[in-house]
Amino acid sequence: MRIAALAALSAFLISAGSASAETISTHVLDLARGVGGRDVPVTLAIKDGDGGWRQLATARTDENGRVRSFGDQVTTQVATYKLTFDMSQYGDKDAQPFFPEIDVVFQVRDPSIHYHVPVVVSPYGYSTYRGN
Repeated sequence: MRIAALAALSAFLISAGSASAETISTHVLDLARGVGGRDVPVTLAIKDGDGGWRQLATARTDENGRVRSFGDQVTTQVATYKLTFDMSQYGDKDAQPFFPEIDVVFQVRDPSIHYHVPVVVSPYGYSTYRGN
């Protein structure tokens, strides 16, 4: 009984891990408001061999500021990627954002793992990091 339970748990953990493998996700964290940045348009692009960018997918952040997946059609590969955050409509309606667009360029070296690339924003600055 105990061995069967451990086997079932192992199978669950492996399948849960593979559900997020080979994907790219992101998150907009608003430091000024202390919340996730909701409804931000985000574009995922891949760098082509000629140095240009090819759009792979678009999404909008959810109510918590997350894009959990760019869809099943995106298969992560060893390459350079770019996330473009359209901040032009984000924030106070009366103020134009200082950074209307944020580009984050990063490399995928191991396509078998999940890549979470969030941005932390404030009215006059932003930062990014490799999340988990």
